[in-house]
Amino acid sequence: MATWRQFEDEAPELAEVARDRLTATLHHVLATLRADGSPRVSGTEVAFEGEHLTLGSMPGALKARDLQRDPRYSLHSNPGDGSMTTPDLKVSGRAVEVVGAEYEAYRSAHAAQLPPGPFHLFRLGLDDVVLAGLNDARTGMEIRLWRPGQPVRTFTR
Repeated sequence: MATWRQFEDEAPELAEVARDRLTATLHHVLATLRADGSPRVSGTEVAFEGEHLTLGSMPGALKARDLQRDPRYSLHSNPGDGSMTTPDLKVSGRAVEVVGAEYEAYRSAHAAQLPPGPFHLFRLGLDDVVLAGLNDARTGMEIRLWRPGQPVRTFTR
């Protein structure tokens, strides 16, 4: 499992586009696994903190409880207005909850931007990143895939 920084180091051009997709809008779609193994889809926000992509959640939220039980997730960037002028970004991996002294340090460092009260904070480890959109001629799909330790692979359809 890789950090966002490792992704930037190994695939800087793709990482720049991916970051742009995640910062272009506030809301994205998170998929987690329920206790029975079925998928749950939730709206979410993400942020970049140091070398990590992070996700916060209200205390006791179902998506947080899902991640505590089974850390596998998939994040889909906001799909936009349907014009397909920007590619879809999909990030999959495993989430690790930040707790204890590290959680308290984060709360202290970001107190001005945070709502009062507790929250869940997760670091999103990366198993793969996929960018899928129309090719430059807008006649087919171009899909770029990165996995830790591997070069970016490009597929067309």
